[in-house]
Amino acid sequence: MYPTSRPRRLRTTAAMRRLVAETTVGPHQLVLPVFVKQGVAEPVPIPSMPGVVQHTRDSLRKAAAEAVAVGLGGIMLFGVPATRDATGSGGIDPDGVLNTAVRDVRAEVGDDIVIMADTCLDEFTDHGHCGLLDAAGRVDNDATLAVYAQMALAQVQAGAHLVGLSGMMDGQVGVVRAALDAAGHHDAGILAYSAKYASVWYGPFRDAVESQLRGDRLTYQQDPANAREALREAALDLAEGADIVMVKPAMSYLDVLHAVAGISDVPVAAYQVSGEYAMVEAAVARGWLDRRRTVLETLTSIRRAGADLVLTYWAMQAAGWMR
Repeated sequence: MYPTSRPRRLRTTAAMRRLVAETTVGPHQLVLPVFVKQGVAEPVPIPSMPGVVQHTRDSLRKAAAEAVAVGLGGIMLFGVPATRDATGSGGIDPDGVLNTAVRDVRAEVGDDIVIMADTCLDEFTDHGHCGLLDAAGRVDNDATLAVYAQMALAQVQAGAHLVGLSGMMDGQVGVVRAALDAAGHHDAGILAYSAKYASVWYGPFRDAVESQLRGDRLTYQQDPANAREALREAALDLAEGADIVMVKPAMSYLDVLHAVAGISDVPVAAYQVSGEYAMVEAAVARGWLDRRRTVLETLTSIRRAGADLVLTYWAMQAAGWMR
């Protein structure tokens, strides 16, 4: 005797499956992370991230226009400076590589896409850490907060709609919100990297930004063993005024993403990071995985876990597949 209810009836055709899909992914929910390198005449391929480049100013403007054309929701900018120092001064320099890139992109696309900037010192310091170091070589949380406030102001003045606080310093959201408000930038938003784990999956990203880091960031990024801690971090950022909270990485932390989404009253983001990208691309290159199906399945899983928006290096390709 067959059961009266037969779930397979709703799987019979592509149109039927599309009609009843519980989770969808659209281009407007995707954010493209991009790298811009100071002083290069042509885009520079990143070997550990096939298909991703360090942009020139001109190629970055073109990439931003293309992102708008395919309907992406946002673009996240990271800078690769020609020189670095102990205080990461290039991050607050109005004419530094990142702030110049923000101005370029804002001039190119205006308000047609959400422009985000990485508000962190790791790309600009000669030691590769996300903050200033004290005499003992430890990251000085409170001294770093003052620099983050200056960075955020410089980025918003250059044209960023959202500042991406990725350094995992305690109190960073509150300090930056106060600085932006005091300067009259009440409409500038904060994307808080609330649960950023000290993960192995960042390796190719460090190639992309030519990181100077020696050692690790275990004293300020989250321990991969901890999930409840992520909820405390997210709650603190929400209380301090975060406009969006983020979990990073995405695919290895879907449980954390789901839990954070359960407590957040603001949009939740997830970052499909460089190592996740490189892993899939390596398998695709060997014929072990189908790129399109794999990418779309991973994005769907991230959305299903609770992400309202996803930062992914496949944003452009995925948007094309969704048309």
